[in-house]
Amino acid sequence: MKMSCYFRHLKEIFQDAEIEISKENKKIIDQKIHQFVEVPYKHCPEAWKKIKEWLKDEERKRRLIDYLKKEHYGF
Repeated sequence: MKMSCYFRHLKEIFQDAEIEISKENKKIIDQKIHQFVEVPYKHCPEAWKKIKEWLKDEERKRRLIDYLKKEHYGF
């Protein structure tokens, strides 16, 4: 399965959010992440740039993990 351009860098985030990436949920997770960082879907380089900024700050990183964990139950 081909991963979104930044997914390979988020293995720890997905693990902390208790999300296992699958063929079935990858696109939805990608869309949710774009929504979270307020970047139009499929603008991968721009999304990754914002994600990297979020990951530098522990509080923002925790918010991303909590968001993904919460949203995961809707996948």
